[in-house]
Amino acid sequence: MTKTLGYLKPYGGTVVLGLALKFVGAVAELFLPLLLEWIIDDVAANPLLSDSDKLKWTLVLGGLMLVCAVLALVGNIIANRLTVKSSGRMTHDLRYDLFRKTCYLDSKQVDGFGVPSLISRLTSDSYYVNQMVARTLRLGVRAPILITGGLILAFTQDVILACVLLACVPLVGITIFLITKRSIPIYFEVQRKQDVMVRRTQENVTGVRVIKALSKSEYEVEKFEDVTRDLAATEFKANKLMSLSNPLATLILNLGLVVLIVVGAVCGNTPGTVLAFLQFFVIILNAMIALSKIFVVISRGSASASRIESVLEADTEEKVGNFPDGDASKKIEFRGVSFSYNGVENNLRNLNFSLYSGQTLGIIGATGSGKSTVINLLMRFYDVGEGQIFVDGKDVRNYPIAELRRKFGVAFQNDFLMAASVKENVDYGRNLSEEQINKAVDCAQAREFVDGLDGGLEFDLAQKANNLSGGQKQRLLIARALAASPEILILDDSSSALDYATDAALRKALAREYASSTKVIVAQRISSVRHADLILVLDDGDVIGAGKHEDLIDSCAEYALIYSTQMGAEREGA
Repeated sequence: MTKTLGYLKPYGGTVVLGLALKFVGAVAELFLPLLLEWIIDDVAANPLLSDSDKLKWTLVLGGLMLVCAVLALVGNIIANRLTVKSSGRMTHDLRYDLFRKTCYLDSKQVDGFGVPSLISRLTSDSYYVNQMVARTLRLGVRAPILITGGLILAFTQDVILACVLLACVPLVGITIFLITKRSIPIYFEVQRKQDVMVRRTQENVTGVRVIKALSKSEYEVEKFEDVTRDLAATEFKANKLMSLSNPLATLILNLGLVVLIVVGAVCGNTPGTVLAFLQFFVIILNAMIALSKIFVVISRGSASASRIESVLEADTEEKVGNFPDGDASKKIEFRGVSFSYNGVENNLRNLNFSLYSGQTLGIIGATGSGKSTVINLLMRFYDVGEGQIFVDGKDVRNYPIAELRRKFGVAFQNDFLMAASVKENVDYGRNLSEEQINKAVDCAQAREFVDGLDGGLEFDLAQKANNLSGGQKQRLLIARALAASPEILILDDSSSALDYATDAALRKALAREYASSTKVIVAQRISSVRHADLILVLDDGDVIGAGKHEDLIDSCAEYALIYSTQMGAEREGA
């Protein structure tokens, strides 16, 4: 938790000022019982003072009580405002760094944490950390001052009664410690189950159309109920355990209060002294209860801080290697490449091919055959297990990541579009010229529908572009990939929602307007790759066919089968 609390350092001045005000307020509060005792024992019960002197000293000491009460009130109010300010700014910085760190995690690290878990850490975990810091600064300093100061002042008044007070404090402390020790692992389990709930929510929101289409709303509601019931049961277990702290602390201190009154009566203490000790007892009781509440938020906050720190401490330092170079005349080369996502079974085996600048590679195969894995390795979302991948004769691991990926323009099948204008989605913060954007929109066959939108390129898309059709979304994604005139264009099954005529027009425009770009096209349709310079047919990570369309018809039975199945549609769209 040290790393998380380090985010308070820039606001140390505000924190120190707040703590100083808390100290002043707490000390002022501690003097109230003493002043009350002086009024009762030393003024009201003093036979040596006249009535006028008693009134005068009562007013003086009562005025001091009023000053102390105001100091305690104002000091706590200002200190609490400063606490909210510093903890809020700290949480802002923590969330910013956590989000930034998340953006730089590599794909393997994201797989390890899980997207739902990363969302939970950015939202609920950072909130719990905020609550932990805010409440600790508000109560965690004031409470120990009240307890310590109360005991010290109590010992100055009466040692025997003070010992009764002192005996209660460790009993309460031990009780709270034991409860907190058992609760922290349970809160870790709560956070893990919250990740499951977020994942379930994310799946339902993403797949809402499928759920409705299959009339499975009730089915999903029942599944979600199981998840939330499990989470609620674990939270109940944690809260039930932590809820013992307040009653047990109150019980111990109330028993001590009874003992205090009995001892005071037996020892013949003055009414002012007994009343002052009753006030000290109330102050210490409230402080101990406040501490028990703090331990609740600390238990949850420490679990959240550990989860956040595991992301912040992840190694995202860019690793630039020094691997042997390849053939600089080739734009892309895969040499003996094998790869496994889980480190057990290879998802891609011994892949070899090369492309020259301006050539087109088509990749076709069944779902799960390894098509997208080729793209992931080429763009270095993952590093190869065996072999080498070269771009311009240089191993991709020898490139700084930003330099490597500037060479690519990529459109994935299920990519995202922002709730922003069409132009902003195509440009995506790259400050491209109007000419580049318009050229890309034209080539992607998006001009027809874009001009029909209210405002054209300035038309605002809804969240997830839900005010566009699937084919329109894909054309905008392709336009984004083309807009910066990339050296290597990757279309990963990004034309699946296009009709055959539009797909054919897109291929012709790419050949005409972006002839110098090397193209990698992943597709299910043979029509999308049949004119490629090289076509790879993948099956369960293995290349079962490689060559041009005409060659594969004769040499690859799987390719010939796909072609014969699609042939009618192919001819219609050719």
